[in-house]
Amino acid sequence: MDNSLNGRKALVTGGASGIGAACARALAARGAKVVVADVDASGAAALADELGGTAWTVDLLDGDALAALSLDCDILVNNAGIQKVAPIEEFEPAEFRRILALMLEAPFLLIRAALPHMYANGFGRIINISSVHGLRASAYKSAYVSAKHGLEGLSKVTALEGGERGVTSNCINPGYVRTPLVEKQIADQARLHAIPEAEVLAKVMLTESAVKRLVEPAEVASLAAWMASDDAGMVTGASYTMDGGWSAR
Repeated sequence: MDNSLNGRKALVTGGASGIGAACARALAARGAKVVVADVDASGAAALADELGGTAWTVDLLDGDALAALSLDCDILVNNAGIQKVAPIEEFEPAEFRRILALMLEAPFLLIRAALPHMYANGFGRIINISSVHGLRASAYKSAYVSAKHGLEGLSKVTALEGGERGVTSNCINPGYVRTPLVEKQIADQARLHAIPEAEVLAKVMLTESAVKRLVEPAEVASLAAWMASDDAGMVTGASYTMDGGWSAR
């Protein structure tokens, strides 16, 4: 049994499903006490009960509330995200701001709230679930790509500021992961590209990948769990791709 995270407290945002749930399970399996943070109260509570952790029902769009937080976690996984697929000229400005608030401002505010505890203990792990879209762009995803590129920069600044105080900060950059977020995109992509939904994976989502399949949430979680461990103490300011070769092009 891997007990490498015994005594550590982890907070996972968007933890009720998808990548977040997989990360929560992987961290708990290694001994961490996990706080499952999600706007989905019932989903967060169910997973927290399963893992012997704690549920935190939170609206990450409430920036004022997040700005007042003080967090006592040792491991912070910034995972919560949403997606909107539309051409720039049709993209609603309010939706653009909403995506940046959730996927860039909220991670900043949570990192800000967690660092004092991490600095005091001389240990911290910030794990930002970015995307291949933090390194590459795709059409029709202006807000998502902008938010993920911003998250990459935030992660690197956190790494530089935290390095001498025992805190690391890294990004994981998966390609398309088998999650509800990806599944919801299929209809939008079919409409934008004027193709049947059954052809979206092959003709849109996986065209750039050398490995022609979706990433599994557990694969992302396994990398997150390693990043959280003592073995990854010299890994910081990095962006780890898990995109089937997409970014090799």
